[in-house]
Amino acid sequence: LYQTYKDKNFAVIGFPSNDFRQDKGSEENTAKICYLDYGVTFPMMARSSVLGNDANPVFSEISTQAGVTPKWNFYKFLISKEGKVIATFPSSTSPTSTTLTNMIEQQL
Repeated sequence: LYQTYKDKNFAVIGFPSNDFRQDKGSEENTAKICYLDYGVTFPMMARSSVLGNDANPVFSEISTQAGVTPKWNFYKFLISKEGKVIATFPSSTSPTSTTLTNMIEQQL
């Protein structure tokens, strides 16, 4: 997804979190898994909470706007150039799904 749209002024940013109890290793191990094992090429933020009172400020704002919090890892939020949440996608939605990519293309 990132490779397809990065030259069209579209960003993908990953937010590792252990809120779902699947990212218990060190930050270094998380980076290794993302970059080496999965070939991630988009920027990854430092691990932080994405739920509740401890959620990082970005996710607090996203969740407020969307009216929903991430339900599991790899939950996706599509955000406009103006910083407004346009749509949310559950973990089961592939990054290459036509629903998601069509919505991205409408925003470009």
